[in-house]
Amino acid sequence: MLKPIITCLLILSVSAFGQSRSEKSEAGAERAEAKYEYKPLATTRTSTMQKEMNEAAAEGYRFGAVMGGETAFGGKEAVLIMMKETGAPAKQRYRYLLLATNRTSTMQKELQAAGDEGFDYKGQTVFETTFGGQEVVVILEQDREANPPVYEYKLLATSKTGTMQKEISAEGRNGFALVGLTVAKTAFGGSEVVAILRRVK
Repeated sequence: MLKPIITCLLILSVSAFGQSRSEKSEAGAERAEAKYEYKPLATTRTSTMQKEMNEAAAEGYRFGAVMGGETAFGGKEAVLIMMKETGAPAKQRYRYLLLATNRTSTMQKELQAAGDEGFDYKGQTVFETTFGGQEVVVILEQDREANPPVYEYKLLATSKTGTMQKEISAEGRNGFALVGLTVAKTAFGGSEVVAILRRVK
């Protein structure tokens, strides 16, 4: 009596396994068929970058990645990649804000003002601008079709890892999550570790 039951269970298991593999294969095929368009942006002026980001967003692009560095032709620039799925509607769902400063107190104030408007942290880097010297650059995004929460930001900057350990642990106990980290030369502190933390208000 047990033999037919075991045989039946084996058949059902193999059938389910085959169906599961088939479904996964179909899902994988759909993902493989997705195509993307990219728009690289590069500039030494943060105001120019913000303008170009929002112009790309109006065509349906969304922030992908950012890095500061030295390019072959542009010198020291911020290089940013915007991306969208091929065929996506050319409408601006996302609005971008770019903050750049070499003073951590200024960045803290600007970050919080943006968080109060529902801007979400997306990335940060360090690069040398034409006029500002070496600056920390932060990219923030606002979803215009959603009802975004209000974010509370904390910016920690120190040249001592022991101090950073103490400060970041204290903020972690208060519910702040680390979202970004860079090392930069700030106006007063020299080379500092700059950490940005965030929590929903």
